[in-house]
Amino acid sequence: MTRVEFYFNVTDKLAKVAELCDKAVAKGRQLTVFTQDEVMNSLLQQKLWQHSAASFLPSAQPGHATSRQVAIILDSDGSDLIQDDILINLKTGHPPFFSRFRYLVELVGDDEDDKVAARQRYKFYRDRGYQVKSTDAAVS
Repeated sequence: MTRVEFYFNVTDKLAKVAELCDKAVAKGRQLTVFTQDEVMNSLLQQKLWQHSAASFLPSAQPGHATSRQVAIILDSDGSDLIQDDILINLKTGHPPFFSRFRYLVELVGDDEDDKVAARQRYKFYRDRGYQVKSTDAAVS
């Protein structure tokens, strides 16, 4: 069953994604980041490439020539999933395909609309029997 973890009080979601990707890639994990749109894909790709002065986190979009060689996939529609390890959700709704992944990460910002949407996702997972872990990003 998919492990679900919510990080709340995330002030910069793209920076948090880069941090989580850095840790996961160092452990040999693969990630799919489910983004809002192509604009967010571009912004996140820049953030990943600039994450650390000593390294970069290569990423690709599904269907790109390098998508099978990189550990991080940036996907805004979920139509061409190529791995099933870690999913980071940046959309306001739950990903309809989340259960194929081993681990789902939900990021919750500090604005009220984001919190309301996150509460609905939390309830959705909990009501279906998933154990949901919560982590306060402000103290982690």
